[in-house]
Amino acid sequence: MRPAGRAETDSLYFDYPHFPFVRPPELDGQAVRHRVAIVGAGPVGVTAALELARHGIASVVLDDKDTVNDGSRAICLSRHSFEILQQLGVAAPFEEKGLGWTQGRTYFRDREIYRFQMPHSDQERYYPMVNLQQQYIEQFLIDKAQASDLIEMRWQSAVTGVSQADAGVTLQVTTPEGDYRLQCDYLLAADGARSVVRKAFDLSLHGEAYEGRYVIADVRLRSDFPTERRAFFHSHALPDTTILVHKQPDDIWRIDYQLGPGEDPEQAVEETKIRERVELIVREVMHEEGDWELEWWSLYKAHTLALDDYRHGRVLFIGDSAHLVPIFGVRGLNNGLADAANAGWKLACVLKGQGTDGLLDSYSPERRGATLDVFANAGKSTRFMTPPTRGHALMRDAALALAFHNDYASGFANPRQVTPYTYADSPLTLADGAAFEAGPIPGAPLINRRLGDDDFLLDHLGTGFTLMHFSEAGEVEPPLQQRLAALQAKGIDLTLLRVARSPGAEDALVDPDGSLFTGYGAAPGAAYLARPDRHVAARWKSFEPAALEAALNLAQGRALEGETS
Repeated sequence: MRPAGRAETDSLYFDYPHFPFVRPPELDGQAVRHRVAIVGAGPVGVTAALELARHGIASVVLDDKDTVNDGSRAICLSRHSFEILQQLGVAAPFEEKGLGWTQGRTYFRDREIYRFQMPHSDQERYYPMVNLQQQYIEQFLIDKAQASDLIEMRWQSAVTGVSQADAGVTLQVTTPEGDYRLQCDYLLAADGARSVVRKAFDLSLHGEAYEGRYVIADVRLRSDFPTERRAFFHSHALPDTTILVHKQPDDIWRIDYQLGPGEDPEQAVEETKIRERVELIVREVMHEEGDWELEWWSLYKAHTLALDDYRHGRVLFIGDSAHLVPIFGVRGLNNGLADAANAGWKLACVLKGQGTDGLLDSYSPERRGATLDVFANAGKSTRFMTPPTRGHALMRDAALALAFHNDYASGFANPRQVTPYTYADSPLTLADGAAFEAGPIPGAPLINRRLGDDDFLLDHLGTGFTLMHFSEAGEVEPPLQQRLAALQAKGIDLTLLRVARSPGAEDALVDPDGSLFTGYGAAPGAAYLARPDRHVAARWKSFEPAALEAALNLAQGRALEGETS
């Protein structure tokens, strides 16, 4: 919603693009078969298209809008999400525009009681969290997609029906110039909480809805307060309200505040009420004296809902079409981007003949497992932010009161920010054969390490699988070279990263201070096999080249169906 007299795209800070309708060949009777169709041109859908394109797979993206979504919506991007964006070659504008942050504060009755610090060091390229309005997130992704020859964006194209058979999926599409049918081999449903695709197959989200509603308001306010997350409980200005405040680019502040007990949601979103409440928060809670302008607002209710299975034949559900998670801990968008990366590389692998149907079957247990982990953590955060019962409220307030004078109680206010999920129980993950003392376990994402000025380990990953081999000077024995060449000759996208203690081989990555060897718990002869999404598929303390093929077979889903490469 926007203030009276302003159109939906009349923003104080963002110039909304207009995406024209382009007549598709199907409307002229041409028979076109697409390898992948994606419904929904939000951040998750376009990320999936870019991931497919990274692996050489074409897709068509359909959306019923003619611009990006209005309002800031999802604003926090995690480090793990930035590493996804880096792989897609689109991180630069996000880094240039976004506001990075590492800490947050919690207040109880107007007194600071807790300050959390997210892990961050010079070994990382990106901040643990970056604030950026969703309009920019969508714009940067769409700009990248429109520059790709492998992605076709179809705007003002509403999907009104979906059906599938053994050979593919058929979409019914409505446009300003008529209706048509679109044929594709596979479909990625990224069409959000009210997913048309989900409804077409009569699939339902299951879980729970939490008590309480929040107003989300964007205001323009010039302030020197640093970029960090602030949470206020029982302020004197709004004693029955929990308030969250985030700084965004362009002097825009995101204010989330809880509706009071018995407060009418319809009245709460009336402009006069919004202005009254924001004025109190800006003056009495944030202690800002400058002028402010109202930009946009919406109403929010927390849910933990998910499909029982994220795969339905040739349809994969990603993002909010598959699950709804609370905003607390900034898990919604970040979880959706991980969905897109996971589904994208697996679908590309299958379409290139390098993976089996079992690889697609692994999408649901991996990403639904990640959702359930989010539910466990976000549920705790939600019950803390919005207590569902009087008993929960009393316990929450007791913990906050204890934190006035007792540091041990401060941790109760920890917001449990999003962390990447570890696919330890995935059918694609090879369990450790020998104990490592450090390093990411199989299923966990790779960790980054600085190699030099503006040079980090994750900068050197290939588009497909990566074998990180540790040695004294980057030497690789002939049996491993022969094994790699044979696998690459079969079309497997496999990159070798030589990690050396000291200079030697010309193309080796030299570990200047030993932090890479230490971080990975590695000694010369160790190796890690990473999937295209940077998660560890297998690792070996003492690597034997013959083990590589079996690990790749498992990671491509072949071992699940008794196949070999």
